Amino acid sequence: MYKTSEIDDIKIRKDLWDTINYIDKIFIEAIEIEASDIHIEPLKDSLLIRFRIDWDFKIYDNIDRENISAIITRLKVLAKVKIDENKKPQDWKIVFYYEKEDMNIDIRFSSLPTTYWEKIVMRILKPDDDLTSIEALWLIDINLEKVREALKSKYWIILVSGPTGSWKSTTLFWVLKNYNPLEYNISTLEDPIEYDIEYVHQSQVKPGIWYTFAAWLKSLVRQDPDIIMVGEIRDEETATLAVEAALTGHLVVSTIHTNSAPGTVQRLINMWVEPFLLSSAMKMIISQRLWKRICKYCKAEYKPTEAESKMIEKHLLPIAAEDSVDQITFYKWIWCDKCGWTWYKWRLWIHEVLIIEDYLEPMILAKVSANEMKAEAIKHWMITIVQDWLIKATFWDTTIEEALKLI
Repeated sequence: MYKTSEIDDIKIRKDLWDTINYIDKIFIEAIEIEASDIHIEPLKDSLLIRFRIDWDFKIYDNIDRENISAIITRLKVLAKVKIDENKKPQDWKIVFYYEKEDMNIDIRFSSLPTTYWEKIVMRILKPDDDLTSIEALWLIDINLEKVREALKSKYWIILVSGPTGSWKSTTLFWVLKNYNPLEYNISTLEDPIEYDIEYVHQSQVKPGIWYTFAAWLKSLVRQDPDIIMVGEIRDEETATLAVEAALTGHLVVSTIHTNSAPGTVQRLINMWVEPFLLSSAMKMIISQRLWKRICKYCKAEYKPTEAESKMIEKHLLPIAAEDSVDQITFYKWIWCDKCGWTWYKWRLWIHEVLIIEDYLEPMILAKVSANEMKAEAIKHWMITIVQDWLIKATFWDTTIEEALKLI
């Protein structure tokens, strides 16, 4: 395994004899080092294979380009996509049997035509029973209580927002696990299906035959659903249909790509969802990030710089019991063998939870800016993403350096 900065020192390897076993070894290695993604990248003279581990890239191998066809064809066979299609992107999944733990692991497959060949990215979706517990989401007490209360709802719409790779689908998975599927009719539409949930009716979109999120929603409301999970709200039609479903007595949960909870409301309005429908249908927005959690074995006390102290005072002191930054203990990393000499090895959720209450209704109807809505929500005890991050830094779960990257 090499660091990305060492790429110029890596020789192109030619001794690849068994493609099938080689790809199995790639999967096994990626699973064992807890990589989130595998990148197969054709270059001018070689095929570069990289793993993403905790957001950083590590190079696994660099192979002579003569092997490109065999490797990509094998991956396409495993993913059950068209082998002879190399001019259009293709998406599906691979089911890999991981013998060491006697389990099947889903690997999401995505191919994209490039200058030299097709680039393939595969996301590893290893089941983790710990992630079905609300405690595993690392919600602070005030946010935990908000979420628990909101999930008592029998209708309305609940959204999870954030950038790609923030594990929004995992949070939705937990939300669904909060309900007994034998007491409710629960249906999902996903692209792709990332977690198998017993007694839940899961469906995969197929845009090629016009089986899109919006088309599916129109049919689903005739299936007598209680809870509807839509993998992602991507367009105006899907957003409008989801809101209308919530207004007709269904609980709708979904994800959306936005940077903040108030920004999610603004995004939906920009999608031409009528504000009067939105104010009536929305219940809760969870905006989240997934970031590096400090190694508990090699942390040491850290005194913030003057510049860092000013930023902490601005964001944290308004909601803290302490009167100054000097009264708060922060930590930094040292590096040790437990975290692989990287200071981090575990992930940490950061949240912003916005409950749509009466005070927000006139603001939604007036289409105020996300910043205005955020300022008012803070007055009603919404903890911002930055504040949540700094709070978790005081719990010694992350570092000031990481927290301040978001400001």
